[in-house]
Amino acid sequence: MFEKIEAKTVGLRLVQPSDAEFIYNLRVNDNLNKYLSSVSGGVESQRQWIEKYKEKEKDKEEFYFIIYRKDTQESIGTVRLYDFIKDENSFCWGSWILNENKTRFSALESALLVYELAFKKLDFKQSHFDVRKNNIKVIGFHEKFGALKINEDELDYFFIYKKSDYLEYSKNLIRFLN
Repeated sequence: MFEKIEAKTVGLRLVQPSDAEFIYNLRVNDNLNKYLSSVSGGVESQRQWIEKYKEKEKDKEEFYFIIYRKDTQESIGTVRLYDFIKDENSFCWGSWILNENKTRFSALESALLVYELAFKKLDFKQSHFDVRKNNIKVIGFHEKFGALKINEDELDYFFIYKKSDYLEYSKNLIRFLN
């Protein structure tokens, strides 16, 4: 189906068990994991988790990506597509982490790649996701894209983002994909 997809300075490639140490180090980095669920176990547990995850990928139930720099091929982050709701033709995305070696536009480009992949290649009609209320930068990022806040609980805001809105919004950002 796809092994990788690239924008101007970053790309996404499917996670491999050999990425376990990189992912584990991202997940336990206190500067990066403030808004993520905690991780237990060590590198070996992470590798085993990835191996199980690859089964979900094979069944096209979920996808887990390494975000990498195109200039050096260095791994700089992760992002996942999961919680596919067939009745609503909707997907969730998260586990979005970028380390200090990211490119200037890696957040924007990796988000665009998620939407390009999900809306154009996988043909989803909308995205649903949640963001911790105190993650102000990410909330602002999604609102600039045109995501709609539809609900909240004590911890999170819940958003939806429609394919039609992305197609309109992305017209102004095509330069980041080529």
